[in-house]
Amino acid sequence: MEKKIVLTYEGMQRMEEELIQLKTVKRKVVAQKIKEARAQGDLSENAEYDAAKEEQGEIETRIVELEKMLRNAEVIDEDEINVDHVALGNKVRLYDEEFEEEVEYSIVGSTEANPVEGKISNESPVGKALIGAKVGDVVEAQTPGGIGRFKVLEISR
Repeated sequence: MEKKIVLTYEGMQRMEEELIQLKTVKRKVVAQKIKEARAQGDLSENAEYDAAKEEQGEIETRIVELEKMLRNAEVIDEDEINVDHVALGNKVRLYDEEFEEEVEYSIVGSTEANPVEGKISNESPVGKALIGAKVGDVVEAQTPGGIGRFKVLEISR
């Protein structure tokens, strides 16, 4: 049995858009590169041909990967997201006690996680520690700098 991939609606849309882009645009661009490289003659020492074939392989691998993830996707129904406690799909405003600052994270599935964009996985140490917490709770989690302490200030959709 395949593992369910938990996605927000936005995450699912991004994956579908990437899949369409790969199938309709990138495939054609790479096919044209291969055609042009073949026209140059001897393929045994043709770096452009090798590079285009490698790119084609990467595109096809990503297409299969995206199709599999979308097939196994479980989309979070934002209308059913509870704000009484931290759960998948919530936005959480926290007070980071170590850095004495407020931070905001969206709790997402592992395939959507992007800390630079403030999206942390429910499977990450901080995400795991936050799941189930309520406003006012202080949670501890392993961070790259050691144990971090975070006070939950607000939970929203």
